[in-house]
Amino acid sequence: MSQPARPNLVYIFTDQQRADTMAAYGNDWIDTPNLNRLSDQSFVFENAYVSSPICTPSRSTQMTGLWPHTNGCIKNNIPLPQNVQTFAEFFPDDYHTAYYGKWHLGDEVIKRKGWDEWHSIEDQYRIWNTDPVHDETLSDYHHWLVGLGYKPDKESRGTMVFSRPFAASLPIEHTKAIYLGDRVAEFIDERKDSPFAICINFFEPHPPYVGPTDDLYDPKTLPQSPIFMKNPPEDAARMHLLMAEAQQSKSDSPGSTSLSEVMGRDLPPEDVIGEGPTENTEAEYRRIQASYYGLVTLMDKAVGKVLDTIDNAGIADNTVVVFTSEHGDQMGEHNIFQKVVMYEQSAKVPCLMKVPWLNNQRVPGRYSHIDTIPTLLDLMGIDVPDHLQGESKASTLRNDETLEDNDIFLDWNGRSIDLKFPLTELERMRELPHRCIVTGDGWKLNLSVGDQSELYDLNTDPYEQTNLFNDPQYSDRVVELAKKIRNWQIQTNDTALIPDVYPGVGHVEGMR
Repeated sequence: MSQPARPNLVYIFTDQQRADTMAAYGNDWIDTPNLNRLSDQSFVFENAYVSSPICTPSRSTQMTGLWPHTNGCIKNNIPLPQNVQTFAEFFPDDYHTAYYGKWHLGDEVIKRKGWDEWHSIEDQYRIWNTDPVHDETLSDYHHWLVGLGYKPDKESRGTMVFSRPFAASLPIEHTKAIYLGDRVAEFIDERKDSPFAICINFFEPHPPYVGPTDDLYDPKTLPQSPIFMKNPPEDAARMHLLMAEAQQSKSDSPGSTSLSEVMGRDLPPEDVIGEGPTENTEAEYRRIQASYYGLVTLMDKAVGKVLDTIDNAGIADNTVVVFTSEHGDQMGEHNIFQKVVMYEQSAKVPCLMKVPWLNNQRVPGRYSHIDTIPTLLDLMGIDVPDHLQGESKASTLRNDETLEDNDIFLDWNGRSIDLKFPLTELERMRELPHRCIVTGDGWKLNLSVGDQSELYDLNTDPYEQTNLFNDPQYSDRVVELAKKIRNWQIQTNDTALIPDVYPGVGHVEGMR
C-alpha cells in the first residue's frame, strides 16, 4: 500500500517494563496476546535502549528528542523547561495532539503547551508542583474513582488523594491501566475522521508490585537467569554493589531504612510500601516477579482495547503505532530490584513500530530512544526539526537494513533533586555522573570519575558477570570506546567529567 498523506500516530509507552516481557523478546510464559499481535505487524528493534535508566530523564528524551543533559531533566522530578519543545509541537496544525497518562515532567495534572488535550492519572507528584495554584487540580483518574464511590486514603499537600497501593489493589476494571485504555478508545472513536497524534503512558508494571492479577503466575515455576539473586561482580561499579547490598540488608517490614535507601529517601514512607522485597529470600523475590508479570498482562489488556478500537474505527492502514517503555527493572538479577543501574535489564526496553505501508521485520543491532522522534516524523512525511539530537532511522526500515553498526549512549546524572543530607554512601555514589556506550557489535563501556568503570563483552557475557575494564588485554578497546564517548560529549555539548584512559594503564580519576 502507498503511504497516506496524513497518517495518525498512537505512541504507547509503559513505565518500568524490561525488554524480555513478551514473545518477541523470547518470553514464553507471560500472557501478552495483544503485544504479540502488535509485534507480528511491527518492526521489532531487537536491542532498544533508553537514554537514561530512570523515569524523568528517560521520558524527557522520548518527549523532546534531546538528551537529558540538553533538555535539563537530568534527574527525577525536574520539570521540563517551558522553552523546550515537546514533539506535540512538531506536527502540522491540522493534527489534534493529546497526552494521556503519567507525565512525570513537572506539573503532572496541568496541560503542557503544544498538546491540544490532556488526561491525567497521577497525583503522586503534586509535592513537586511548581505553582501552589496547581494544588487545586486533581487528576482525571482521581475524580473518576470518587465518582465510583471510592474514598481517598492519603493526605498530600493538604488534600486527600488515592495512594498508589490503594489504586493498584482495586478490581481490574478500576485499575489505572483499564481506565486509561477505555479513555483512549473513546478518544480514537471521537477523532478517527481527522489526523491525530496521541501519546499514552501506562503506569503499569511500575511498583507497587501488587495488583488484581497477582495470582496469574506461579512464583515457583518462573524461569530464572544465571544472575538471579547473585551479586554483581566484585569489581563492578560501586553504585551497583551498594544497590545490591542495601537490597539484601532490608528488614522484614516495608519502609525500613535500607529499603528507603534503595528507593530514594525523597519518597514518603507510605509510598515505599510495595516498592521492593520485604525480605531477602528467594520466595519473596519470586513473589514480586509474579506480581510484576501479572501487571504486564493487565497492561496488555488495556493495549488490546486501544488496538481493537483502531481496527474497528477503520483507520489501521492509516495509523502508526509505537510501543516501548521508559526503562526496565532488574527483577532480582544482580540481586537488585528497580532501575538506576547501567545493566541491560534496566537500560533495555521493548520497542515495536507498526508502519502499515512498510513490510515489518526484526531489526538487529542497537537502537536508542534518541532517534525515535526523527524516525517517526520522517516515516510520516513530516519535517524533522534541525535541533533534534537523534537521527532518523527511517531509511533503515524502508530498505530492510540493520543497525549492527549503530552505537548507543546512556546518560546518568544522579537519581533525584530531593537529596537529604547527610547522604548515605549509596546516595553519594548514586549522584556521580556515568557515561556509557554500547556498540553495535556488542561491547559496553561504563565510565565514571569516582566510581569503578566497567567494560563488558555482551557477545560472550550477556549477563555482565566479568568486568574487563582493568584487564590489560582490553586496554585498547577501552581507549577506543572512551574516545567515542568523548566525541559524543563534544557533539552534544555534554560537560560531565569522565576519566582519561590510556593503553595498558587503566584510567586516571578526575580528568577528561
